[in-house]
Amino acid sequence: MAENPQKKRKMIPTPPPRNNYQMWVIVSLLLLVIGFSLFGNGNHTKDITLNRFDEMLKAGDIKEIVVVQNRNSVEVSLRKEALEKKAYKEDQNGNSVGFGGQTNDGPHYKIQIVSGDSFIEHLGTMEDNLQSNDPAYKKIGYKVEERSDFTSFIFNYGFLILMIVAFWFLMRRMTGGGGPGGQIFNIGKSKAQLFDAENKVKITFKDVAGLDEAKEEVQEVVEFLKKPSKFTRLGGKIPKGALLVGPPGTGKTLLAKAVAGEAGVPFFSLSGSDFVEMFVGVGAARVRDLFKQAKDKAPCIIFIDEIDAIGRMRGKGQMPGSNDERENTLNSLLVEMDGFGTDSGVIILAATNRPDVLDSALLRPGRFDRQISIDKPDIVGREAIFSVHLNNLRLSPDVDAKKLAAQTPGFAGAEIANVTNEAALIAARRDKEAVDMQDFQDAVDRVIGGLEKKNKIISPEEKKIVAYHEAGHAVAGWFLEHADPLVKVSIVPRGVAALGYAQYLPKEQFLYQTEQLIDEMCMALGGRVAEDLIFNKISTGALSDLERVTKMAYSIVSIYGMNAEVGNVSFYDSKGNDMAFSKPYSEATAEKIDEEVRKIIEGAYQRTKELLMSKNDQLELIAQELLDKEILFQSDLERLIGKRPFEKQTTYKEFMDKDIKTVEIPPVADDSDNLEKPSQENTEV
Repeated sequence: MAENPQKKRKMIPTPPPRNNYQMWVIVSLLLLVIGFSLFGNGNHTKDITLNRFDEMLKAGDIKEIVVVQNRNSVEVSLRKEALEKKAYKEDQNGNSVGFGGQTNDGPHYKIQIVSGDSFIEHLGTMEDNLQSNDPAYKKIGYKVEERSDFTSFIFNYGFLILMIVAFWFLMRRMTGGGGPGGQIFNIGKSKAQLFDAENKVKITFKDVAGLDEAKEEVQEVVEFLKKPSKFTRLGGKIPKGALLVGPPGTGKTLLAKAVAGEAGVPFFSLSGSDFVEMFVGVGAARVRDLFKQAKDKAPCIIFIDEIDAIGRMRGKGQMPGSNDERENTLNSLLVEMDGFGTDSGVIILAATNRPDVLDSALLRPGRFDRQISIDKPDIVGREAIFSVHLNNLRLSPDVDAKKLAAQTPGFAGAEIANVTNEAALIAARRDKEAVDMQDFQDAVDRVIGGLEKKNKIISPEEKKIVAYHEAGHAVAGWFLEHADPLVKVSIVPRGVAALGYAQYLPKEQFLYQTEQLIDEMCMALGGRVAEDLIFNKISTGALSDLERVTKMAYSIVSIYGMNAEVGNVSFYDSKGNDMAFSKPYSEATAEKIDEEVRKIIEGAYQRTKELLMSKNDQLELIAQELLDKEILFQSDLERLIGKRPFEKQTTYKEFMDKDIKTVEIPPVADDSDNLEKPSQENTEV
């Protein structure tokens, strides 16, 4: 359930921020448009005749003459003073003014000629005549140039080419550059990540702890792929699919990664949401493309995480006449899974924590032949998980994985990983050289009860109420036979609203009798009863206690069939259907259920009240000690009110007795006032 910490983790450098190429392209295009519109206007020349040129020459308005030999044309530029004349202004039509209000230097006019030599001869004759008539006349002269056709082509069509290139670049960026048409045409392609020999997964079954039974099931699948003849020689067929079912954080995805690392065959990994798209038909197309790739890579494994995203029951919540894209995707998945041959070598693995919402056609043999249950680990499994995670920490000698496993009943693998990480952070915050047992106990308290509020201001009246409330819990649990043994009680505020909490060490069991449930309810009501007895008033501090008691009472009556009046009936729906609008019982039965629930809770309240009234001295001792010390342990309770009158061996003691060891029971958090009850206190069978 945890990755092997002995393997060195490669630090992946943070990628630099991606440049916004689209913005740069848009800005460049705008600058080009402005440049062509402003600078390009100055290059717009007006065609004139040779006679008009002679008049300009005689008027002395010409500044420069350029003869373009290979184009048989002449470009004429005028002086600034000449551009102010009315005739030239009309010809230029505003083009004489360039960028920023500056005068355009030209060329302003263009003459088409027969040849450059003939024009040069004509120009020489004209200037000689002008100089003979006016000796002060200065010849202008001329320049001869050769212009390439490429420059002309760029000048005429460059902007259009730039627009086409920019449009292509933007479309490629928007579509991901995935071949012709990008993702526009590849939107139906599967998004599965392929792990093969080149990018093999490094996790193996050795890195998975606490899932021995589940590992055996999937190991057989791996062996089927590696050595199919071992099974086929006896007539066995390779299973088509296996569904991993379990609560969040129990290691379903990690187990699938281990299968990928062990199998040595191509492994396709994706989630159920990868099939979902806004376009109609895309999900079904991706399913078909995924299985097509899998057939080409066979033998291989396909892993679909959170398959309930597309595998929900068909026909639920659908409007009449509407088109449900999710159902189309599921139909395609059903067809593809059932269409494989028995020797195709393609196995489907899927994971979900909501098997109750999956379509029955998806769960039938032939599609998912096996349903592998991955539950929260027991004390042995938690020890193995802790051992994996502790190998990566610098520990003090007093840290024991067995003690930690006993401290954390009901913890999943992800929660255990969180506890070990919190312990390391707490030790680092305290500048310790190694992580010790106290750090782990504080980490467990932090995960269950929330952050300790050391500076929270509480009035003396509130603190007194909290002390008697927690003392009521402690005394009630101490003198009830079937209650979990209390090991720690505190009035130090934790979490958002918890002003105090009590910690218990529950026995790991799966079946509960009526007496055990009633004792648990009495212990939960101990805080409210203590407030009522001492102050003759009650507070809002028993919110979580009352919520827990109410749920347990309704479970006794309407789920477990433990009530004589209602009878041996259960109205529990394992499918998880909503009964808000259609309850499976009549109004008369509903009234009877409510009446019996009130009777059970009232009976537990009166029983607890009688118990605390008889133990009033012990209640006062514990409350006053809590006001003085704020935290009491099991040894303090034994010193104050004596040993517990019931000998009840805890799961931890049983576990340690197997190894013939005697170890002091460490404190463990199991309940907290004004805080939602942790998952390990679930009383459901």
